[in-house]
Amino acid sequence: MRRRRFFTTIAASRTITSLWDPRLDAVGDAIPAQITEKFTLPRTSSPGTLKGDMLYRPLGQTGQTVSAIGLGGFHISKPTVTEAESIRIVQAAIDRGITFMDNAWDYNQGESERRMGKALAQSGYRQRVFLMTKIDGRTREEATNQINDSLQRLKTDHIDLLQHHEVIRFEDPDRIFAEGGAMEAFVAAKQAGKIRFIGFTGHKDPHVHLYMLETAARHGFHFDTAQMPLNLLDAHFRSFAQMVVPKLVTSGIGVLGMKPMGGADGIILKTHTVTPVECLHYALNLPTSVVITGIDKQEVLDQAFEAAKTFSVLGDQQLSGLVAKTAPVAVAGDYELYKTSTHFDSTAQHPDWLGGETPRIRSLAPSAG
Repeated sequence: MRRRRFFTTIAASRTITSLWDPRLDAVGDAIPAQITEKFTLPRTSSPGTLKGDMLYRPLGQTGQTVSAIGLGGFHISKPTVTEAESIRIVQAAIDRGITFMDNAWDYNQGESERRMGKALAQSGYRQRVFLMTKIDGRTREEATNQINDSLQRLKTDHIDLLQHHEVIRFEDPDRIFAEGGAMEAFVAAKQAGKIRFIGFTGHKDPHVHLYMLETAARHGFHFDTAQMPLNLLDAHFRSFAQMVVPKLVTSGIGVLGMKPMGGADGIILKTHTVTPVECLHYALNLPTSVVITGIDKQEVLDQAFEAAKTFSVLGDQQLSGLVAKTAPVAVAGDYELYKTSTHFDSTAQHPDWLGGETPRIRSLAPSAG
């Protein structure tokens, strides 16, 4: 008998209407027509299992259970955070129940991985977490080098989840799955016991995520996870929640939400429409396995646990009212810089991180280098 799905999507008869209150129109502009249209958002069928102050959810079909809120690796190495403080934050998060650790090979020139590695190497903390990191390399050679770098920095002999980072261009899936591409390095690392599960991330356009899934299927590959921005702005504009998440749920792929407050130090909060806990509750209300949030100080850590402890599945009116709050600032993507600008496109600013072309491309077009 198939195990009952933990997550469900809203049935067609339960569409959520983006309710509008003119008093919320802070800019005084005319309301775009699409704000008042009905749309559907997937939602979780259960808040998860509460243990202490943290919720826990299954990670897709991996058989793993992880904390519903994950600690983002970028913020622990911000210039304003000392190494000692970042190590304290990581260990305090684990002690209170966060088990999912996020990181990336390129975060802060590798310093985020180094600091997390130091934190996890002490007092058995590594054994208490599900460790994820991401690499940028698109060729087998470059990806292999970055995997080995990450293992060394994180002071571990294996990474629980390794993800292809910043799949933001339509050519990225083709490069990753090409002969001599990065997927070969991932599969080899998994066979060698260096990684356990494989996923991908991106933040630019839901159509690129869908193409990555299509390309994987064409190669007979099934991802364990996919990561994307899931927040109250995304609900209105080129929405990953509406376009990608239902596909992931149907395919049994673990949904990893990032940028619950829009990245850039909480850009959604700069719209003065919603609170941090409301942002986290919205993301938790989606069928996410994990909502990854940046934590760089104690009050932000406390806020994450408060959101988990107080979360319950939102009713239709609650969700409609919450989504409506951000409608006037969300419809054009003006605050979703990761979709509408190059601000978050690290590999566009550092194309060398992707590596060169594969041998096949070089043979077809020697000038490609």
